[in-house]
Amino acid sequence: MNSILPVILSGGSGTRLWPASRAMYPKQLLSLAEERTMLQATALRTRGLRDAADRCLIVSNEAHRFSVAEQLAAIETDASIILEPEGRNTAPAVALAALRAAADGEDAILLVMPADHVIKEVGAFQDAVARGSDAARDGKLVTFGIVPTHPETGFGYIRAIVEGEGAVPVESFVEKPDAATAESYVADGEHFWNSGMFLFKASTYLEILRKLAPDIHEACVESMQDHSIDGQFVRPQSEAFLRCPGNSIDYAVMEKAEEAAMIPLDAGWSDVGSWAALQDVMASDDDGNSFEGDVVSHACEDCYVLAESRLVGVVGMKDAIVVETKDSVLVADKNRSQDVKELVEKLKQEQRPETELHRQVFRPWGSFDSLENEENFQVKRLVVKPGAILSLQKHAHRSEHWVVVRGKVQVTRNDDIFDLGVNESTYVAIGDVHRIANPFDEPAHVIEVQCGDYLGEDDIVRLEDDYGREGTNT
Repeated sequence: MNSILPVILSGGSGTRLWPASRAMYPKQLLSLAEERTMLQATALRTRGLRDAADRCLIVSNEAHRFSVAEQLAAIETDASIILEPEGRNTAPAVALAALRAAADGEDAILLVMPADHVIKEVGAFQDAVARGSDAARDGKLVTFGIVPTHPETGFGYIRAIVEGEGAVPVESFVEKPDAATAESYVADGEHFWNSGMFLFKASTYLEILRKLAPDIHEACVESMQDHSIDGQFVRPQSEAFLRCPGNSIDYAVMEKAEEAAMIPLDAGWSDVGSWAALQDVMASDDDGNSFEGDVVSHACEDCYVLAESRLVGVVGMKDAIVVETKDSVLVADKNRSQDVKELVEKLKQEQRPETELHRQVFRPWGSFDSLENEENFQVKRLVVKPGAILSLQKHAHRSEHWVVVRGKVQVTRNDDIFDLGVNESTYVAIGDVHRIANPFDEPAHVIEVQCGDYLGEDDIVRLEDDYGREGTNT
């Protein structure tokens, strides 16, 4: 029997959830709706699924690879992580996963899921997958239609006539409607929100893709024929993949395929596509407010407030979104929360770094937080994980002063190797070859003061690196 292989698409940027979600650390890597991150929750909801494989495939990108790997390791999930050379939308991403699954010799049923959705009722989700698996084994392209709870103009719809418990043919896919049309869709009982989740055999998808979108199929096949493997990372051949046109699985395949079928799903689903959508899945007080962090309010109704790093006070607000992070604050009308994406576009046009990075930047060895940044100097707090080691490197424009404030580290500076404990420090001059390691059992916190005429992260020459970054400077 074909096993069900989870495929998690983790390439999105989540711009509507700025400033919490940023290009280098998007919403699927964040803990927004529950204790686990959205990626972890997606992987965990397949546990206990009937006929599920004991591994999964993740489609991600180079920038997120270490964070994705670390989060999956934290929940003890075995995964191969396919790294797209560049985003080309969902049709090519699923093709890469199907080709990778086929290379393992089993014609697995792929359960394709975006990494950034919330599903409250996992049992109902697993039941829907089980009900769709027979149709998938019979060569159908099964999608999951969400039973609508209200007229929604922000989603595409699937029209299908539901009969019985199994998969039913898709009558049509419908673009995002206006308000009146959305109301009629909810009333007629024949329209369902398009979830973006799918279930089909790898061979079925590849064969139908070859017929309907041969240019995507050809580019993906060529890129995977010459792929490379680095531990759990699978890298398609870049030049071939970059010839692949971008297209969604809906437009390229599902809307054209006679084999499209649907299973209705009523499981507390949300795509968390905006701050308003996130509030809909959060607990609220008697006044309809959802507060996270250190928030004090007075006379507020139906507000969402997230305080990440300090006290946020809110007075007399209604239908408001307030999101505070270490370097940015968003204040928005909840009814215009979809427009946050437009704000992010303006910030990109102004080349503001806040669209790309948080103040705290994650690296495979830990993280650094930029505490102060002025001309010719900046101050960072480095957190080095137990067992981790930074690259052996040097700088052409800056010197560095290190003070250990928690834990213990091992320092390499030119030919010297020595340990530093709490309240001990050292100095690294311009041009010195250096690194920090933490071979100890506890996280180490180091205050780093940089001085120089250029302090960009690209002033790095990596000589050795445990994470495959030799020769890179970012």
